[in-house]
Amino acid sequence: MEIRNFINMFTILSRIIHYGFKNFWRNGWLSTATVAIMVLASLVFAGLLLFRYSANFAAATIQDKIDISVYFRTTTSEDQILNIKESLESLSEVKSIEYISRDKALAIFKETHKGDPVISQGINELDSNPLEASLNIKAQRPDQYAAIAEHLSSPSLASYVDSVSYAKNQLVIDRLTAIVGNVSRGGLILTILLGFVAGLVVFNTVRIAIYSNREEIGVMRAVGASNALVRGPLVVEGIIAGVLAAILSLIIMAPAVYLVSPQFKVFIPGLDLSRYFYGNIFSFFLYQLIFAAGIGILSSFVAVRRYLKN
Repeated sequence: MEIRNFINMFTILSRIIHYGFKNFWRNGWLSTATVAIMVLASLVFAGLLLFRYSANFAAATIQDKIDISVYFRTTTSEDQILNIKESLESLSEVKSIEYISRDKALAIFKETHKGDPVISQGINELDSNPLEASLNIKAQRPDQYAAIAEHLSSPSLASYVDSVSYAKNQLVIDRLTAIVGNVSRGGLILTILLGFVAGLVVFNTVRIAIYSNREEIGVMRAVGASNALVRGPLVVEGIIAGVLAAILSLIIMAPAVYLVSPQFKVFIPGLDLSRYFYGNIFSFFLYQLIFAAGIGILSSFVAVRRYLKN
């Protein structure tokens, strides 16, 4: 009995797949239009992925250049500063800390102003080093600098800390935080809207295909064909269109990314878009396949479901 049921299920499935391929090639122009729309949707979807990566890379580059500096009073010993550094490193918000001793700060200052003879002469005439030791702190994320600055303003550190540069960098940090958040939200919203619009177009295209095959579907229902047998081939058509769209969009994107990558590198130094794309080309194909095939399956299923209710 189980073997017979399995054979029946296999027979029905093979018929569904057969009719799906047959209808897809028979509805030449409709199928071409569906694939074309899904190719455009997949290209925009992949473009959004690349845009999001580029924006995040740019934000990370800017973030890496931002830090807050803590300057310690000249009476604070090096051991005390290193103890504070160790306590800061235990914070989850802290990514890295660089200790700049007074001697190193003086060496950096001299190197920076070595072309100015007046400043160089003035430094050499000083009896003692007037510069303060400092810690340059980088956070894991831009929105975490406020928590680090709050920790540094605690009463237990007041006798050691002379100043914290967070207030000077706060505007840049807040803007960077807003940019990163807006890019993430904007990319997600655009992807959802794109999927919705593409789904509507494919949905209407499938409805046209159903209408063109209404007599055949009517005969199938008249002879007692199940809803699965009526719906299945059209869902298979959606899958075929999605797979073809994913393949074609990847073929189009491969040379396009190679051509535009140098232009992106001009605006965002260090960004190698083609290396990222080709290094993750199978992931891109998988994302596009899921996106396009998902739209095709969902649109076909909903369109046929509405038709079967009529």
